[in-house]
Amino acid sequence: MDNYIIQTQALDFIYSKNRKVLDNVSLNIPKGSIYGFLGPNGAGKSTTMRLLTGILPEQGDSIRIFGKPLQGQLPQVFDNIGSLVESPALYLHLSGYNNLKYIAKLRNIPESRIAEVLELVDLDRDAKRKAKQYSLGMKQRLAIAMALLHEPELLLLDEPVNGLDPNGIQDIRRLLIKLNREKGVTIFVSSHLLAEIERMCTHVGIISGGKLQFEGTMEELAKQSGACRIQLSLKDASGWHEKLLKEYPTATLESSGQINLELTGRDVIPSFAKKLVDSGAQLYEIRILDGLEEWFMSLVKHQ
Repeated sequence: MDNYIIQTQALDFIYSKNRKVLDNVSLNIPKGSIYGFLGPNGAGKSTTMRLLTGILPEQGDSIRIFGKPLQGQLPQVFDNIGSLVESPALYLHLSGYNNLKYIAKLRNIPESRIAEVLELVDLDRDAKRKAKQYSLGMKQRLAIAMALLHEPELLLLDEPVNGLDPNGIQDIRRLLIKLNREKGVTIFVSSHLLAEIERMCTHVGIISGGKLQFEGTMEELAKQSGACRIQLSLKDASGWHEKLLKEYPTATLESSGQINLELTGRDVIPSFAKKLVDSGAQLYEIRILDGLEEWFMSLVKHQ
């Protein structure tokens, strides 16, 4: 149990007699992980986040954080937790620096800490600009800086890239990976974007219709999804298509000049690519056509 920073045991939540939002959800978030809580909109992700942060009162005694029941730790437990669950509460007329200064004064945090977190979220050059002049991605990074000001061990983020453009999404992803690797922060992040969870998380839980459908490492998730189809772009595609057919009967030569074929799973892609290149192929690109994404969509479509 010491290895898990958050655990829920058969967590239920009912908004009304006819609406059970969470049904028997048992989560195990390992210490030091980036845990992606994945599911479509309305699956129960935000409700879970609100329960973990005490915004919604727990209907029972199912949540343990830092190895102890949550209810007995409120509100002191937030001395060691940073969260961004509702929309970020920024003072738009204040600079980024002064937004952080306000929080620092409220929480008796040394002002010297402000420069550290601004640098951490890459806003040090924009510290004096008013928050209303920030892009959406910059506002989100400022909100994360506010959550990091007191150096928490655990960070809870509900849909942190929602509404961001590709650059903003990439910035948040890099920041979270950096926080985890360099600062040792455990991150529990919800999202409906499979591709983002896949790129940054070590562990994943998939929720659909209020029920947990899968929990495990990213490697276990990839294996669970089974076979995956890939598309190859290479020189002399027609010649290589004939060679590949001997070992991969599913290989097809597309009118675009690319080859589609099926492998047993995503985990064999690196060895497949190496074998191809070692055989003399001039390989330009490998694209995954389905597999994990297709399996995920089939898992959640019946919610």
